[in-house]
Amino acid sequence: MLVSVVLLLLGALAAVVTPRLMARAEWPEREPVVALWVWQCVVAGVLLSFALSMTFSAAAAWQAVRGQVFAPAPHAVVEAYALAAYGPWSAVMAVLLALGGLWTAAMLTREIRRGRLQRRQRRAELLVRSPLLPGEAPGSGRLVVLEGERPDAWWLPGTAPRLVITTGALGRLKGRQLDAVLAHEQGHANARHDWLLNCSAALASGFPQVPVFVAFRGEMHRLVELSADDMASRRFGRLTIALALVELNEERGVFGPCPTPDAQMPLRVNRLLAPAGRLTAGRRLRLTAAATLLPGVPLLVAFVPALVALR
Repeated sequence: MLVSVVLLLLGALAAVVTPRLMARAEWPEREPVVALWVWQCVVAGVLLSFALSMTFSAAAAWQAVRGQVFAPAPHAVVEAYALAAYGPWSAVMAVLLALGGLWTAAMLTREIRRGRLQRRQRRAELLVRSPLLPGEAPGSGRLVVLEGERPDAWWLPGTAPRLVITTGALGRLKGRQLDAVLAHEQGHANARHDWLLNCSAALASGFPQVPVFVAFRGEMHRLVELSADDMASRRFGRLTIALALVELNEERGVFGPCPTPDAQMPLRVNRLLAPAGRLTAGRRLRLTAAATLLPGVPLLVAFVPALVALR
């Protein structure tokens, strides 16, 4: 039971402290890909801590669960966990954590269904605004050009992904700017950023009081855009993608003094025009390795009593 409490406290501590530490750090803006990995590992560690806490609590509360969890373990290992001493409280904790797990699965399922519904609706709208020509097979092309004065471009994920761009964008983007925008959207598709956004939205909507999940959603929206900007800038240059972003968003008022839903756009353009410089390869490797080890911390805590007993 003590292991269950420690795992629960470990997950809660990480959920509270991590957003504060990441908010103070300056390197995520310089290395958005590494930051994306760090956030995923932190969230995985938090979820794993809660899942292991639930498992040990259930094993302490019910003999049937204990028999399944510790079936191959020697008697000394089972005794090291002192599972039989905390029956009622362990049952309450196990039930609460199990309900949290079911709620997480329900929120993720809802988010996936909502995403699929939105994609079907947008595809239907595309078919109305850009109908198939005689003899054209559905899904024969990945690029869709829409008639519209508003300059815009976006990637529509799914089983048959589409890159959509308006004639207004084609008229405003010059030369390599169009290629840079297409590379930006292609970067979202190659990295499957839609899955990251769906998972973060599911956790934040299911547990809006948990700081790490709320921060995870906000940072995913920011970091995936910075990551796609970097992918495009490596091929076509920072100035090219910065000018393309200005051309696409200038008429939306995002560069004015009043805040807008796209308030991150000026920061993205400034970041491209005045880059802070990347971290050294060694520091990127250390950050990636440290983040990869984070989910192993709750596993280590879970196995400490067994390792001590077998020593």
